[in-house]
Amino acid sequence: MTPQMRVFVATEPVDGRKGIDGLVLLCQKRLQEDPFSGGVFIFRSRSGQSLKILAYDGNGFWLAQKRLSKGRFNNWPKSQCPHSRLRAHQVYALCMGGDPGVRGAPDWRPLPLG
Repeated sequence: MTPQMRVFVATEPVDGRKGIDGLVLLCQKRLQEDPFSGGVFIFRSRSGQSLKILAYDGNGFWLAQKRLSKGRFNNWPKSQCPHSRLRAHQVYALCMGGDPGVRGAPDWRPLPLG
């Protein structure tokens, strides 16, 4: 995960049984985004215990899943929009069950000359 990556988080939970094809359809129909664009898409199950990450690398799709052994992903982004955009450090916080709203360092800082 790099700061340059576009990350989309579905704000509504999805059926945790969905595989690659079902999630690709959700990206296109519900999120109105192109899953072949190189973006990363994150979905949370209805139970809140697991999330799935979908990404296309130019050759095929990657699908990763994380299921918490205890607790739920409680700090999920909320929005009227079907998806929310996150920065790389926010994705790490979200995947660890933390709060993605925590401020991080800026993605780009100019180096001092001299």
